[in-house]
Amino acid sequence: MNKCMSSILLIGLLTIAPALHAGESIPLTSRTTSEFPVSLSLQHEADAALNRAYAWLRDQQHEDGYWSNAEFPAITGLAVWALVRGGEQNEEAIERGVEYLLSMVRDDGGIYADPAETRRGGGLSNYNTAICMVALHQVGRPEFVPIIQRAREFVARSQFLDSESMYYGGMGYDADTDRKYADLSNSYIAFEAMRLTESVEDLRTEGEPVDLNWDAAIEFVQRIQNLPEYNEQPWVSDSPRNLGGFAYHPDDTRAGTYTDDDGVVRFNSHGSMTYAGMLSFIYAEVDRNDPRVQSAADWAIRHWTLEENPGAGNEGLYYYYNVLSKGLAAYGQNQFIREDGEPLNWREETVEKIVAVQRILDGTGKGYWVNDVGRYWENDPVLVTAYSLIALQTALGM
Repeated sequence: MNKCMSSILLIGLLTIAPALHAGESIPLTSRTTSEFPVSLSLQHEADAALNRAYAWLRDQQHEDGYWSNAEFPAITGLAVWALVRGGEQNEEAIERGVEYLLSMVRDDGGIYADPAETRRGGGLSNYNTAICMVALHQVGRPEFVPIIQRAREFVARSQFLDSESMYYGGMGYDADTDRKYADLSNSYIAFEAMRLTESVEDLRTEGEPVDLNWDAAIEFVQRIQNLPEYNEQPWVSDSPRNLGGFAYHPDDTRAGTYTDDDGVVRFNSHGSMTYAGMLSFIYAEVDRNDPRVQSAADWAIRHWTLEENPGAGNEGLYYYYNVLSKGLAAYGQNQFIREDGEPLNWREETVEKIVAVQRILDGTGKGYWVNDVGRYWENDPVLVTAYSLIALQTALGM
């Protein structure tokens, strides 16, 4: 890994695992107030919100160790991810969650369950595997290294590498279905998983190190950005309100369209996908000062809001908080200037917002998050609480 990528990942984006040796575990990254300027009073409020949510999340675990739905191990992976980052690597809830995740490991290297019914995304095998392998990596046990290595092989095989396809370089839910498909959400999650687990390749004893085709990944990501200099798709918009933002995949924005003065249908840019696109470029080691990354950051600040997911309203709002925090942490800048000249401390505002919308149970003092708009599974409080915990931890620099 080059020095640029190393410094990006040390910003506090996520807990990163070094190469493991027998008997060692992964140290958690601690928060540094001077580096991540969040007021002391807000830190106290956030710590209380985190503790309420950790307690609530533990209560939701099923006897068999999974959270929410046994058919989607990624939800358990996100819960384990959030609890490990909370600092309790060996607690019972994590142990039981890990045992469940291990029961989902397949002979093909994937970590997923067979779907109970046929659906377009199959068993969501790429999505589930990517999230679960990061969770296991964060737990940090040397005996998990071969499992994570095989999971990396599985994810790498899932990348579309047909150069004639609009999906070239991207990732979908399940590459084994007959559906040729990739989107930016699945792609960024896979790119993240491959970057955050890459240290296990230093321990590979047989065969060549496994990785993605990152050049192809860059091609896929730029094929979804509203940036005419890099994207020749007919829908690309150069309007100030869209320039630099991202769509959902090369043929669908999920943020609506408009028809320009020449009668051409153009894609509006999508909030959470813009952060996913910026983060994907950073994982692919595109320099922060590259026009593709810079224009994405510029779009994000021009459209800064925590009241909605720009272009999608309240749909996927907590996914938006999650990827926003990770994207801006990776970008490495805490303070921005808004269009009106006022300063923006994204960490402070994000922490304030997430803490403010936590729902606290009467009598117990435990708390959780849920979206009243249920699209993208956000009516599941376990999923949304895991998203919110990871977003809050990231914004706090944990």
